[in-house]
Amino acid sequence: QVQLVESGGGLVQPGGSLRLSCAASGFTISSYSMSWYRQAPGKERELVASITSTGASTNYADLVKGRFTISRDNAKNTVYLQMNSLKPEDTAVYYCNAVHTRILLLTYWGQGTQVTVSS
Repeated sequence: QVQLVESGGGLVQPGGSLRLSCAASGFTISSYSMSWYRQAPGKERELVASITSTGASTNYADLVKGRFTISRDNAKNTVYLQMNSLKPEDTAVYYCNAVHTRILLLTYWGQGTQVTVSS
């Protein structure tokens, strides 16, 4: 069964840090580019960060550049999002996404993990 399972979300104070994990099962992420998206209440889902299948290249939304870092461990079939200097506006449900490098219609989503930044 193909699954992406996010973990690591929670409540954190402004300025704090969290590390999200996305563990894949049922497929091998080494053939997929991986991304983190987020969706805040009343807003559309937006791309936060992405990483190529080998990890050679990353891309970030302007709002998180310099604060968030995406990484991957293909041996562990897991992708990470290190989030530092968190702000209240980072509050959202964070989703993991996988897109096959050659079959772009082959894509998977996780169920999401809640991140709340509040004092």
